[in-house]
Amino acid sequence: MNDPYETSETHLERLLGRALNSFDLPDTVIERLDSALAHASSLRSSHHSAGLHRETYRHTYLLADSTALTLWELVHNTGRDGAEQHELYTDEYEVRLAASRLRRPQRKDGDEAAVTSVDAFDPTADSDALFESRFESGLGVSLDPSFESDLAADLELLSGLLTAPQTPLPRVYLPDNSADHARRVLRRAENVDRPGEEVAGALRAAFAHQITQVFGRNGHVEGKDAGFTLYEHAFLLLDGTETSLWEVEHTATPDGRHMCEVYASQSAAREAMELRARGQVSG
Repeated sequence: MNDPYETSETHLERLLGRALNSFDLPDTVIERLDSALAHASSLRSSHHSAGLHRETYRHTYLLADSTALTLWELVHNTGRDGAEQHELYTDEYEVRLAASRLRRPQRKDGDEAAVTSVDAFDPTADSDALFESRFESGLGVSLDPSFESDLAADLELLSGLLTAPQTPLPRVYLPDNSADHARRVLRRAENVDRPGEEVAGALRAAFAHQITQVFGRNGHVEGKDAGFTLYEHAFLLLDGTETSLWEVEHTATPDGRHMCEVYASQSAAREAMELRARGQVSG
């Protein structure tokens, strides 16, 4: 799966070109992948039985901002006349769900199908048992140890491909009624510990801003699906100083409704997400 002569750009083009659902990938993911510097691919699971062949691959990319992004590829032979098909997902939970939904081939009475599996996803297994091990990054939900070690190995490999440390990309601020943007961000915050009047007052001098998605993940909180997204709203003030608001958008609420929380620091925002993911905050 790893061609030492294939660039990350070519590898990504090949991956997207053969995937049936590449148009479903978020635009933000595609934009981030444009800065891929190196990549590593590995087989995550394999299942072969009579008529049904299914494999899952993990493709990890090292980006210019020194972060890593993973795409999960599902390869199966459920196309017309057993044609091989490819699907891409940004989350391992999603690729496991897609794998579990593949149709198991019909068997004739008396046929014994040989099955060869490597950490296989059994489509006949109970769905609760199938997804008992949940996957996340920084949300406090139970993490598959093999996934953690494999990902660490991929990141170590990718890091070794870099000849020099990468310089952080400069911010590109947009002068677009930034003071009002800051006011609206603070106004929609529902957390009681949101930034107060001192921060709001300083942001009235904002004349440019930049919005960046820092984190995004789906998972389970108290048996329910929940999504988390972290945004940084960076502001440039009239005196030349910079400051940021950190906005958490999530659905980890009792009724599954969408909720926004805003914090003055990234550490506070991530701590809030972790508490939400563990079900330790209500409302």
